[in-house]
Amino acid sequence: MTTHNLKVAIITGASRGIGAVIAKQLATEGFAVAINYANSANEATALVAQLRQAGHQAIAIKADVASAEDVRRLFDETEAQLGKVDVLVNNAGILKVMPLAQHSDELFDQNFNIHARGTFNTLREAATRLNNGGRIINFSSSTVGMNLPGYAVYIASKAAVESLTQVFAKEMRGRNITVNAVAPGPVATDLFLHGKSEEQIQTFAKMPPLERLAQPEDISRVVSFLVGPDSAWVNGQILRVNGGLV
Repeated sequence: MTTHNLKVAIITGASRGIGAVIAKQLATEGFAVAINYANSANEATALVAQLRQAGHQAIAIKADVASAEDVRRLFDETEAQLGKVDVLVNNAGILKVMPLAQHSDELFDQNFNIHARGTFNTLREAATRLNNGGRIINFSSSTVGMNLPGYAVYIASKAAVESLTQVFAKEMRGRNITVNAVAPGPVATDLFLHGKSEEQIQTFAKMPPLERLAQPEDISRVVSFLVGPDSAWVNGQILRVNGGLV
């Protein structure tokens, strides 16, 4: 299955949650999508089947973004099956909340491996392999602006993503590639809802002046804007998509 007329997008962590919704959105907008996953093989396979049934080009590729070797293979397989990459969406992430003093070394490493190193690995690969005129969208978090207790390590790893975004946008000079980051507030996905009481969820929902949690579509539409022609002059920016939370 090769294609030469469709633009090609890699979405990391795309088997479920926001990533899956982004994959669907880009597919409906005419992208051939490579759905990257680390563990959720069943969900990734089901999503590919669903997209193909709707007439879209989609493949699933297992790769750990924290591994430079896996990321190289992610690009290799995408190029071989779909063509050269136009869009990279760095959506893979984890979220575990606890006071800094209670964090294990493993949890610290996991946050920085997936968020900071994962973004570093995919950007480094994209530097030589993305088509000119391409688009890169990294994922930060609005918690970076909120400094909530319990989020210190998560925020630190996402702050690193914001810095990588802003510098890399400048390093892509001459390639007509834009590099931006989306920084959502709370989104009604399993990642956010898991382990929270109804009361906690309602507290978060009431925080933005718009008084609700985001839906994944609220985020995917902004990604859609950033990969499309209307955002050509938006570069090196962090877009906080959070209903006015911060």
